[in-house]
Amino acid sequence: MKSLKIGICGWGNVATGLFNTINQNKELIKSKGRLDIEISVIGARRDNPKCNPGNTEIVRDIFDVLDKEIDVVVELIGGVEVARELILKAIKNKKHVVTANKAVIFNHGDEIIKEANDNGVMFLYESSVCAGTPIIKLLNEELAASNITKIAGMLNGTSNFILSNMEDGADFKSTLELAQKEGYAEPDPTFDIDGMDAAHKIGILSSLAFGTNLPPDDFYIEGISKIEKDDFKYASEMGYTVKHLAVSKINNKEIELRAHPALIRSNSYLANLKGVRNGIELETDLLGTLHIAGSGAGQESTASGLISDLVFLANSNINPSSIEKKEKNGLIDFQSLSFQYYFYIEAEDIPGVMASITSIFAKKNIGIESIVQKEDLKEKTVPIVLITDLFLESNHIELLDNILKLDSVNSVRSIRIES
Repeated sequence: MKSLKIGICGWGNVATGLFNTINQNKELIKSKGRLDIEISVIGARRDNPKCNPGNTEIVRDIFDVLDKEIDVVVELIGGVEVARELILKAIKNKKHVVTANKAVIFNHGDEIIKEANDNGVMFLYESSVCAGTPIIKLLNEELAASNITKIAGMLNGTSNFILSNMEDGADFKSTLELAQKEGYAEPDPTFDIDGMDAAHKIGILSSLAFGTNLPPDDFYIEGISKIEKDDFKYASEMGYTVKHLAVSKINNKEIELRAHPALIRSNSYLANLKGVRNGIELETDLLGTLHIAGSGAGQESTASGLISDLVFLANSNINPSSIEKKEKNGLIDFQSLSFQYYFYIEAEDIPGVMASITSIFAKKNIGIESIVQKEDLKEKTVPIVLITDLFLESNHIELLDNILKLDSVNSVRSIRIES
């Protein structure tokens, strides 16, 4: 049986979850993973009252962990620049590194991986995307013989929880407050609801599947704060629901990379994943479409992914850090993509209002698949729900502006439709 001496840097929820899981499941890890994990040292700037480290050595400067007799540094401090410095110093000290830190990989992944290759150590990060759901190893190993043409999914549990509750009739504000109360959202939820968390994750997956840079070039990112519960009602009537979708796909030898709300078919696999679950859809040449889902956050789920990396490290002679990058392809300009769109327009209930709206689309040569005037709202206004044919993204903002300039229109919002 192999053994690993590890040093944990950080002592928050993820780190204490890993500590407890290793100690509670020690015999299971030995029997199934053929690995004895010894936690030799913990780098903790302060104590955590929720977890007693027992007799494990504690150092208050996380960089002192690197001087201990350990095989692996488990980086769980979060953030970007200090984490980068810690990881690079560990690698230069010939210590393997395991992390769940998606932000540092997104911003410095190429640099870190090159350093790991140059120093002959492993840099593993299964838990950085979807916690314990094994998407990283799936891309690196099980699908090594498959050409992947598209990755799409809900990669942020907070956003999926909020949208799932809105689908059931709740509004955004109350659902966000519930997510914070239940611990699914941070006190400052901006990173999740603005789409940045999902963007970091799809950036990492795109690098693995298609060789895009880490950090990638700028790409389109939009959050969920503009979605209203009525959008679910009208989407449902047309056979859709609303999800926050992160996408990377091959498009004429260039790579689409984007993260934004989208209408998807109600009978699709991803549409039926509710709550904090993450779900990913992979399109491949050899196996067709694959689906993978699981908990995307939490102590236990993240600990599972971290331990899987430790088991892999101990029982494999392969260094995933050294896998050659695929030939680099550039990112396609988002403005050159085409989408169908859902439009919700609140307008005055007066003769000719429908004609004035449709004329704006006609001037842009944009076809309309369907347009319906719904029940009256207050103050003699009506909601108009419209689905377009495909049109260039570059026309979208101007189209919104032109609709809003109509005297009869009070407000307008839109959501892309994922084909």
